[in-house]
Amino acid sequence: MIKKKILIVDDEKSIIETIEAYLEKEEFKVFTASTGREALQIFESNELDLIVLDLMLPEISGEDVCQTIRKKSSVPIIMLSAKINEDSKLNGFSLGTDDYMTKPFSPKELVARIHSLFKRIDNQVLDVLSFNNADLRINFDSVTVEKNNQIINLTPSEFKILSTLAKNPKRTYTRDDLLTILSCDSYELFERTIDSHIKNIRSKIEDAKYKYIITVRGFGYKFND
Repeated sequence: MIKKKILIVDDEKSIIETIEAYLEKEEFKVFTASTGREALQIFESNELDLIVLDLMLPEISGEDVCQTIRKKSSVPIIMLSAKINEDSKLNGFSLGTDDYMTKPFSPKELVARIHSLFKRIDNQVLDVLSFNNADLRINFDSVTVEKNNQIINLTPSEFKILSTLAKNPKRTYTRDDLLTILSCDSYELFERTIDSHIKNIRSKIEDAKYKYIITVRGFGYKFND
């Protein structure tokens, strides 16, 4: 069996060692980095399956590392931070992270969230949806989205939201509906998280000619097919 490859990025040696021990016990292949620069070097030279990324890093901040990676890849990212306020969490999601954990955290919970992310990715329905004369294509087999025949990098959470809306274009989803879809394993999310994800999706798939996601005021969102 091919082991999934996970990068742990944190400037605290004890945290790296703890997470590494738990992940290796789960038979993941683990890479580690203690600076933002080192993290990007490992990202560039390896096909990673997931990244656990601390915000407070020397040389290059976790936010900048996340932004750099999101320009090239949709690899799942779980962000770690001592910042517990809602705005900090929303900023993390706006950068394209898939999950956010505050320090101190439970290593067992982190492992559970990692398994949850992988489960969501692996259980995608095999199908292809095409819209607006193939301007937008959602491929559930390869878990990719194409805009004008160009691959668009969506995070797993963004892909989940977009695919849910696109598969049911006549239905309007409340924020709570979409939170339920994302939080199938009961990790902490809140309504404004959905707005951040929707904003990111729109910036990647929409243009002046066509709007795919419609805001239903006072209720939620629906897909314009």
